[in-house]
Amino acid sequence: MSQTSPIKQISTDQLRVGMYVHKLCCSWLTTPFWQSSFLVEQQQTITKIAASGVTQLWIDTGKGRDVRAEAAPTPATALASPESVPALAPFRFAPATPAPMAQELHRAASLLDKSRVAVLSMFQDARMGRAVDLDSAMPLVDEIAGSVMRNAGALIGLARLKTADNYTYMHSVAVCALMVALARQLGLDDAVTRELGLAGLLHDVGKMTLPAAILNKPGKLTADEFDIVKHHPAAGHALLQATGGIGAIALEVCLHHHEKFDGSGYPHGLKGQDISLHARMGAICDVYDAITSNRPYKAGWGPAESLRRMAEWSRGGHFDEKVFAAFVRCLGIYPVGTLVRLRSGRLGVVTEQPLQGSLLQPKVKVFFSSKSQTCIAPVLLDLAQPGAGDAIVGCEEAAAWGLSDIDRFWINEG
Repeated sequence: MSQTSPIKQISTDQLRVGMYVHKLCCSWLTTPFWQSSFLVEQQQTITKIAASGVTQLWIDTGKGRDVRAEAAPTPATALASPESVPALAPFRFAPATPAPMAQELHRAASLLDKSRVAVLSMFQDARMGRAVDLDSAMPLVDEIAGSVMRNAGALIGLARLKTADNYTYMHSVAVCALMVALARQLGLDDAVTRELGLAGLLHDVGKMTLPAAILNKPGKLTADEFDIVKHHPAAGHALLQATGGIGAIALEVCLHHHEKFDGSGYPHGLKGQDISLHARMGAICDVYDAITSNRPYKAGWGPAESLRRMAEWSRGGHFDEKVFAAFVRCLGIYPVGTLVRLRSGRLGVVTEQPLQGSLLQPKVKVFFSSKSQTCIAPVLLDLAQPGAGDAIVGCEEAAAWGLSDIDRFWINEG
């Protein structure tokens, strides 16, 4: 006699905490979820599924509770999957009221100055073999998360403008902010989001074990030098383990943020789902900030150009495509600071993402006419407004138009 299949179709109103979603009856792109299958661990997840318009789904009763046995405990095997998260103490961020870009920019600038000093001190301690000061690190993560929750574009945009001289330290702050933003886009709870922020802050601490000549080299690394660089994830992992009190998420991201989805990364050549969700997130955030920043040996690419190139790398096996799609949704198709060309022929810089609606309709400060090849009086357009009368038709490179210092148009917004 054949066994009954553990896969069962149910309606959304039958879904309960503890069930394992095998598949939603829709395209994953039309929902706020990055996974095609996952354990339902909180009521908030059920609310999001219902709000996304999904009415039917498949559950796997072999990995979670059955609709007819709702008192059954969640099997340990479901929690042991690569997508599971460590059990963390309950935590809630302080409530954050959304803030306009102009208002948050001032707070974000002050926070970045404070963060640079704090991270420099932490990394210098690491270079001297001293333990990471968690009493300083966690409050910093909370402040960064607060800024991201008020207006993610402000801190993330400013952090991109780091100089080559302070890249190593400010890169860590930027990745912290990006990890928080991505975690919120994925619907992860506050406790996990906080640990991911800490992971971003500490992911490159192993670079403090590298010779300064390699870390700050203005040119391309030799093969031998790159082999030395490849040791920094393991070195950082060992340092954090020796510190004590560092959670599993930060340890995992530190060790595996250079792994690639196709198995071509380092240090262990992990592939696909063998790489934890947190490390896959770390890989995306790390690369985005690296390629948009000015480095000792290379000027950064623009935000939209960086996302375009990362999309190509993702299709080529570098990143988890679903997590990368969530990353694009949290930054916007045209991130803050992107130079765009409008249907009218004007050029402008994206100053802020829409709080709701289409990612194709951000706020843009127009300042240049491609028809007359001259600067014009700056005007702020909210493309999401019905009367905007214009639309983005593509991205542009500032150098191609002889433009420089275009970031002033969004930094000085308001």
